[in-house]
Amino acid sequence: MHRNNMSSDALMEKPNTVKCRCRKHSWYIVLVSFLLWFGLFYLYSSLSVGDNGLGLVDSNEIEVNVSSSDLESNIVHDVDKKEAVVEVSDVNGGEDSENERENARKPVSKSLVRRVENVDQIMDLVNELEANNQTLGRENDTGNVDADSSAENDEGESSKEDDDTRKKDEGIAIVDPSFLGEKESIPVVEKGNKDNVVKQKPENVARRSSIRSKRESMRQKIKQNVDSSPVVQKRAENTARVQSGPTSCAGRYIYIHNLPKKFNQDLLDNCRSLSEWIDMCEYTANYGLGSQLPDYDKVYSRTGWFGTNQFLLEVIFHNRMKQYRCLTKDPSLASAIFVPYYAGLDVGRYLWDSDGFMRDYDALNLVKWLAAKPEWKRMWGGDHFLVAGRINWDFRRDPKNESDWGNELLNLPESRNMTTLVLESSPWNYNDFAIPYPTYFHPSSDIEVFQWQNRMRRLKRRYLFSFAGAPRPNLHESIRNEVIDQCRASRRKCRLLECHDKNNKCYKPVYVMKMFQNSVYCLQPPGDSYTRRSVFDSILAGCIPVFFHPGTAYVQYIWHLPKDYTKYSVFIAGTDVKSGKANIERILQRIPKEKRLAMREEVIKLIPKVIYANPTSRLETLEDAFDLTINGVLDRVETIRQQIRDGKSLNSDFIEDDSWKYFTYGTVGPHEWDPIFANRNLKA
Repeated sequence: MHRNNMSSDALMEKPNTVKCRCRKHSWYIVLVSFLLWFGLFYLYSSLSVGDNGLGLVDSNEIEVNVSSSDLESNIVHDVDKKEAVVEVSDVNGGEDSENERENARKPVSKSLVRRVENVDQIMDLVNELEANNQTLGRENDTGNVDADSSAENDEGESSKEDDDTRKKDEGIAIVDPSFLGEKESIPVVEKGNKDNVVKQKPENVARRSSIRSKRESMRQKIKQNVDSSPVVQKRAENTARVQSGPTSCAGRYIYIHNLPKKFNQDLLDNCRSLSEWIDMCEYTANYGLGSQLPDYDKVYSRTGWFGTNQFLLEVIFHNRMKQYRCLTKDPSLASAIFVPYYAGLDVGRYLWDSDGFMRDYDALNLVKWLAAKPEWKRMWGGDHFLVAGRINWDFRRDPKNESDWGNELLNLPESRNMTTLVLESSPWNYNDFAIPYPTYFHPSSDIEVFQWQNRMRRLKRRYLFSFAGAPRPNLHESIRNEVIDQCRASRRKCRLLECHDKNNKCYKPVYVMKMFQNSVYCLQPPGDSYTRRSVFDSILAGCIPVFFHPGTAYVQYIWHLPKDYTKYSVFIAGTDVKSGKANIERILQRIPKEKRLAMREEVIKLIPKVIYANPTSRLETLEDAFDLTINGVLDRVETIRQQIRDGKSLNSDFIEDDSWKYFTYGTVGPHEWDPIFANRNLKA
């Protein structure tokens, strides 16, 4: 234990087993006595200056750290009190528990009051310590934090983590100090003993009044927000990660409509009717995650991997919504209203049926049911959102042609007021937004994600690039055939997993994930539509995606992927591949190693953002695809609400055909991809 923390009895205690040989030397005894006396005087009457600022140490070995700038403006003497007290204000603005209030009020030793007799002495001491505090401030700014004081206070870091966990459970915000301003310290007020107060000169009395006013000013500043701008407030909320509490859900409450079971649960109960070719019942298990995958050939981690069907997003999202921390049963308090209609499972039963009436039947009944509710009339559906777990083209049938593909859910007037979340959005419509396909990985904790990310960083990758897919011989504009031909021509540098033969391995996740984990780049050409589930499987494997059309990812997943696509992907124009101008192997080999490693790291960082956590649990510090989607929905609903307040029509700032530009870049001016999106042919 540090010498300063030893009691006087321990210092003066005489050893019992060893005889003191210095008795014969009187001069030595005098010297030792003087040193002991001086040490005791120093321990009980001086201020202890530690590495973390000015420490006020009492007889109970309790230390409170404050900066000298705060001490100068916050120490006053109260002649009405007989005991010196340290008061610590709550920087979080919340109410302390009884234990916290008791810990915040500790008696300061009376010898300290006798040592600091008047304000002039305090000012002199503050000036002497200013240089030391400035040095410490510079160290703190550079991130060099001294852990000695935290290890000595209470029970160390473990107790601090336990306290943080307790605060989260109790709904107390744990706010990053950086949001409170630079070098903000807890104000300390010293109330002196009446017997120790000496007569002050008039100028000292005036100075005391000035100090008291400074103290009150400091308290007011701490109670106020440092920056009340919406951006900083949102950042502070994200940093706090408050799991409960009345203020943390402000502006984030969501109400879930209690739909008739025919729109959701009945579809799961009759899961065998969802597909004519496969048994969907095994995929609807485990809250829509499917059966748990065994770790074949150590491709997966031990837990968190499931045989998830790509069209079960509606069920997964609904189960995640049930665990959302800001649900409300009062629709008048809700910022948004969720409609748990399994639109994709519903229409999937009749997609190959020429009878358009059956495909539209439930969709028409749904909007009729919603329009009759009082919640609808509040914003006429502008605050409603639903998940349709297929691509948007399955819900945009031409009303004039019943025999055409899909139903007309997204073309209904009521649906055009709502926000619809799909696997692939339309670049030319404003009421649907793309969210990631579900992958096979559904972690239950942060540590599972961190371990998987680290594993992907350590992998040695044998192939320069790879492709998993089948050709599209009947689609003239498809580049699948050219991509497959170039992969075969590259021999050992490209790995091809063909998905059209009888032994189709593309539906077995172990083969897909193993190939992607062994590849530096993963080719992602469009197939039947712009997007592919394979994009997110490759990101999950730490494989850099190579895109050939901006509609595959760049203008789709605007809430989940970075706007600067060059940081995490490679873009090769599909028209150049089709014409033979672009050699994929040569382009990828020219990318410098440093650039390649940087892109891979960005891809690995994206993993939490493109996965859906297990609905039975909740990630603590990470935001997954569900969390980012909710953020995007709430922002969009607030934009619509503001447009209504301003008397504007919905999305009046741009024409609907420019939706892809406005939602992706915030502008509708000329863009290099205008020629690509001028042609609405999906099979680019």
